[in-house]
Amino acid sequence: MEQNEKRMAGDYEIIQAVHIGDREIVLGENQADTNGQKYMCAYCRKNDILVFYDDCMGSDDYPEMVKMFGERIAEQAEKTRIELRTPVIQGINNTPLTIADCTPISYEDDINDRFIVIKQDVLRREYRSATHQIKLCTGGFGAYPNSRGSACYCVDLYSGDQARYERRDVLGTLTREQLPKWAEHGLQNYLQQQRQKKAKAKEDR
Repeated sequence: MEQNEKRMAGDYEIIQAVHIGDREIVLGENQADTNGQKYMCAYCRKNDILVFYDDCMGSDDYPEMVKMFGERIAEQAEKTRIELRTPVIQGINNTPLTIADCTPISYEDDINDRFIVIKQDVLRREYRSATHQIKLCTGGFGAYPNSRGSACYCVDLYSGDQARYERRDVLGTLTREQLPKWAEHGLQNYLQQQRQKKAKAKEDR
């Protein structure tokens, strides 16, 4: 999106937005509306292709919509706070990783099937911790040396979620010996899932 381009959700211009955790809360305005819904508040989710708005509420009462916007932000912030304070594995060191903790990479390095560390400032503030930095790079044009592409597809070794980052987002790499115990545990879970998928695919032939 260009810097001066308006962000739209249907006929509504998004005038305020806060993204925390797994959802974004937006406040929109459509002064041309004649159905009593000049303002709206909604949740927004995105993937690489589509943007989804749900639980949309509308009103001509701007203060009412601002109040709802604030309440939804507070609810989402509390939900995210609880999730982040409830680790999958107790007692882990979640100190953010820096360049001193990993091996820097150059564009001549192949990072396919490597353990990578994502830069802190690429992540949203609530996710700037070790458990959200360490990934297994599984492919993408950006994973190859001297590639014109930049996309790197990864598996989060803490949550198991799939993610996409740019090559420039990678701070460095770790060896398997350098993985924290929680990351090794996540890796074993991922490898087990891959073995099960291969076995099922073989059975289905």
